[in-house]
Amino acid sequence: MPRLAVFALVVCALAVAAAVVSFVQGSWLGIVWILMAGISSNMAWFYVRKAKLDRERREGAPAAG
Repeated sequence: MPRLAVFALVVCALAVAAAVVSFVQGSWLGIVWILMAGISSNMAWFYVRKAKLDRERREGAPAAG
């Protein structure tokens, strides 16, 4: 897995934890953490998909999608 994808997943997990803590404490700031978790999960998905496509191109296999 690419390093940037791992970092994005770590940020996503931390953002989800921060959102839970915010909501438990009664703060609406958790909404911002949920949005950050969404962005970071999309970044992780992008980097994993990009690495897969790059690997397929290097191997000469046709890329699907």
